[in-house]
Amino acid sequence: MPDTSRSVKPLVAIAALVAGVAALYLARGVLIPIALAILLTFLVHPLVGQLTRFGLGRALSVGVVVTMLFATLGGTAWVLGAELAALSVHIPAYRNNLIAKIAYVRRWARGSAIEKAQTAVNEVSAELEKGATPARAPRAAPVVVHSRPNGLWQLPTLLEGLAAAATVIVLVIFMLIEREDLRNRLIRLAGYGSLATTTRAIDEAAQRISRYLLMQSIINVSFGVGIAVGLLLFGVPYAILWGFLAAVLRFIPYVGVWLAALLLIAFALAAFPTWHQPLLVTGLFIGLEMLLSFGVEPLLYGHSAGVSQVALLCSITFWTWLWGPMGLLLATPLTVCLVVWAKHVPGMEFIGILMADAPPIAPAAAYYQRLLAEDRAEAERIVTEYARQHPIEAVYDNLILPALSHARRDRRQQQLPEPAERYVWQTTRAIVEALHEQRRAASLEAEAGDGAAPAEPGPAARKVHVLASPVRDEADELGLVMLGHLVDPARLTVELTSPHLLVSEVIARVERTRPAVVCLGALPASGLAAHTRYLCKRLRAHFPDLRIIVGRWGLREHAGAVRRHLEAAGASYVGVTLVETRAHLQTACGLEPVTPAAGVRTRRAADCSSPDGSSGLVTAPPARPATGV
Repeated sequence: MPDTSRSVKPLVAIAALVAGVAALYLARGVLIPIALAILLTFLVHPLVGQLTRFGLGRALSVGVVVTMLFATLGGTAWVLGAELAALSVHIPAYRNNLIAKIAYVRRWARGSAIEKAQTAVNEVSAELEKGATPARAPRAAPVVVHSRPNGLWQLPTLLEGLAAAATVIVLVIFMLIEREDLRNRLIRLAGYGSLATTTRAIDEAAQRISRYLLMQSIINVSFGVGIAVGLLLFGVPYAILWGFLAAVLRFIPYVGVWLAALLLIAFALAAFPTWHQPLLVTGLFIGLEMLLSFGVEPLLYGHSAGVSQVALLCSITFWTWLWGPMGLLLATPLTVCLVVWAKHVPGMEFIGILMADAPPIAPAAAYYQRLLAEDRAEAERIVTEYARQHPIEAVYDNLILPALSHARRDRRQQQLPEPAERYVWQTTRAIVEALHEQRRAASLEAEAGDGAAPAEPGPAARKVHVLASPVRDEADELGLVMLGHLVDPARLTVELTSPHLLVSEVIARVERTRPAVVCLGALPASGLAAHTRYLCKRLRAHFPDLRIIVGRWGLREHAGAVRRHLEAAGASYVGVTLVETRAHLQTACGLEPVTPAAGVRTRRAADCSSPDGSSGLVTAPPARPATGV
């Protein structure tokens, strides 16, 4: 019997989504006052908390803050209403200035490309109209006169607005007084089993929204005051009205401030016969916005409320369509609550992935994905950006090696063709070598800037000989190349063999060169590591006292079991990162490890290259191709 649950679940989810949106729209008359009250509660709660700490009671603190809040809003509304009424009276007087500027622009554009294009469009339209069939003369539509309601007919609308305002005031007062009780009821509703999750969600949402609203209100009010003061200095009328409009529109991310600028510049063009005031207004907007965006906002709270830019704009569009201007005002807090809720509720993580401002994928996954798309430029950019913020060891261990391991797993599961895997190897090798050369050039430049003479290479007998042998393929070889970049070439000589050597050839190379340490590079392909264990057994059987270090770089799962199996097969040490392998290699060779205090100097002068310009790697002549170890 076919399973119909999988096909029904998407339909149920879509139906629930449609029903939820419809409920939000139909119940907007009730939900908007509640949402606005919650918004104002988050905004003024920090002030209530401060007054309570100063010794005032809870109820008295709430009364003082709410009185100040609504007195400020009422006074602002009264002043704005007076200026708006005066503006509506004087708008016809600005018509002549606007007509004169339009005529000036037309004279300036005469003979330009714009006029020629307009003339061509008019000619084409005229030719198309010549061939059109003459239509019958339209009948005159009857004129219907509608009388707008006035007087007592407007009383229900007025009472509805007053009732909504009174509801918001009462809700804000009681939400501030009963804040702890409401919080405890939400926790009890979620259940004691999810007490920790609910507490974290409530605290995070309250902290994010309160901080965002408070800081954004301070910044936007400062912006509006700056605009109003500047307009007063420039002689622009109704400066308080335009300053308030600029402050309110700036709550719309990214586009609100420029919408306010467009409206004010259009008003300045109509209000003044010259071009000086419009240009001054434009400069005022640009200067204040640059100052706040790049100076004040990063200092106070940063650019983000925890929501990605695209998700925030989509949310603003949705809530504006759903609830109108109030939805525009409430969009950001509602989106923040949604992201926090999705973060802590199991099964809703996809909302956080789509809407949160955290990086959607790890840098290593992004780098590997770009290699799969054969986008070398973007892959190089990812490595370069990561290298600017992290040391080279972290670039190798946390970015390059996970990508190589992922490519090997995909190849083993037949999800990655062999040419694509080789492209990953070749491109990564080129990027690693370029990064190494950049670091070596920077080290030499730093040496020249310090005025220090390059150290003379020590005798060859002082250097410890390390034989580095890849177990399987070029990926293992690349891991050993990166290890060679990290060691000190003045103290270690790393001889790199071919990845195509047979086991007998590796044993013969060890017999001939007699290295102090053999380092086997083996990126994880499976938990068994059969090839690596076999090579360790053969080497241990032929050389009982040989120090064998195995690099299983990038291993994340079953690391303990893999260590035990390889050590039982004869390995002296198993490292899962290049940093661990380098540290044990230095300890095994009796060398002092690089300390963090001297690490910068050592890495600049020696870690990347030897004094003669070499990288510390001695590549052995390649042997004949074979089937591998």
